[in-house]
Amino acid sequence: MTVEQKRAWVTAVVAAAAYVVYVVLVLTDAGPGPITAVPYAAPLLWTVGGAIVATIVGNIAAAALTPPEDAVADVRDAEIARLGDQVGSAFIVLGGLAALVLALVEAPHFWIANAVYLAFVLSAVLGSLARLGAYHRGL
Repeated sequence: MTVEQKRAWVTAVVAAAAYVVYVVLVLTDAGPGPITAVPYAAPLLWTVGGAIVATIVGNIAAAALTPPEDAVADVRDAEIARLGDQVGSAFIVLGGLAALVLALVEAPHFWIANAVYLAFVLSAVLGSLARLGAYHRGL
């Protein structure tokens, strides 16, 4: 497995795990009241920050554990990365549009922030899955 494949796995797993942690934290704090009253900012920032740190550490570990011959990216790796970026970018755009619509209808900040966070997570996870699919099935 190349270092780029390992990085795609790290990104997908870390992003999904961080989002699950965030959702559990918010739902745990919700209790019987409305979910929009939950203090979501701190858990959101901590899980995003934790995901960034975990991704960096995971990528360093993936690079360190990869044999030198598998650490060199070639043209195929660049094309696969481009495909993954295109898939991921689509979800960033959709999330931005969702946040814009939510802001225009004056939805609570909770929903706007969560739409953006979900877009980032979907971008990372589905972009990484597109990369992994391209590695296993080809372009």
